[in-house]
Amino acid sequence: MTSPLTPTPLMDLTLGVYAFKALGLATELELFTELAGGGSTTLAGFAERHGIDERPAELLLTALVSLDLLRLDDDGSYHNTPLSEEFLVKGKPRYFGGWVTLVDKHEYPAYIKMLDSLRGNRPYTWDVENQGSLFEPDDPVVKEHFWDAMHSLSAYTAGQLAEHFDFTSIKTLLDVGGGGAAYDIELCNRYPHLKTTVFDLPFVCDLTKPRVEKAGLADRISFASGDFFKVGGVPGGYDAILLSNILHDWSVEDARKILRSCAEALSSGGVLLITESFVSDDKRGPAPAALMSLNMLVETWGRNYTAAEYSAWMEEFGLKPEGVTPFEGQGANGVLVARKP
Repeated sequence: MTSPLTPTPLMDLTLGVYAFKALGLATELELFTELAGGGSTTLAGFAERHGIDERPAELLLTALVSLDLLRLDDDGSYHNTPLSEEFLVKGKPRYFGGWVTLVDKHEYPAYIKMLDSLRGNRPYTWDVENQGSLFEPDDPVVKEHFWDAMHSLSAYTAGQLAEHFDFTSIKTLLDVGGGGAAYDIELCNRYPHLKTTVFDLPFVCDLTKPRVEKAGLADRISFASGDFFKVGGVPGGYDAILLSNILHDWSVEDARKILRSCAEALSSGGVLLITESFVSDDKRGPAPAALMSLNMLVETWGRNYTAAEYSAWMEEFGLKPEGVTPFEGQGANGVLVARKP
């Protein structure tokens, strides 16, 4: 028999707000980092350490336990779960807290004006009247949080790309818009023969260099600064070009410009890789891709495009698409591969 229709799915959606803010608060307090490596805390100890009363402290800790982000033992001590230990402890290779912080501090406030974004067809996470784009070097929120967030969002997904596309025949890779170098670090660690170049704005390259040096890969990951909108702006001479979560930030016109620049930079036999959260060609989902696309309403002038749209553009620019290899990542659900004849 068919189950009776209830509003429970709608309630679950609204509970997502509360769940996210619990995660955001705990990340801001660096609670999971405090408990790293088998550490623990009591309710009283947590409250005292952070200067808050026990009532709000208990409410937050109970919420985190219910979400499987903390474990509560019978003796009243709280510990990280495997999930929080792996992805929410600062300094770990696949730390996801940077993305949580960006959504909390940069995107979440803009959702208050989402109806204005809908009616005005404009973003609200940055000053469109006085900034050229979201990626301005003097925007303090973006400079402080955005590039760490991109690394957090990409670190795990880069591993998925490394597993689902064979880089054995590729010796040199240009990572266009690769600020944060998450893909470069992961791919170089997986493929010892590979050398990559991060191509991004000058200030982004400067912010990324310390991360590459910390990873011990400064001899294999280099940097080239420039503007992919300028004619000939994308440097050539690479076996492959990677566009990871870049094109959804831009309008159709600008996304096509970037693709054209990359196609022109490739030599015969070169490979173009696009990792994105592709919306299905029939525009029915999947939900993560569709919701991230909706998020572009408050963030940029872009959206999550379909593989069919990308493929048509690439064919127009002289590339031969080979289809999407799906995988499960954050901010990307597959890689679309195209080659230059």
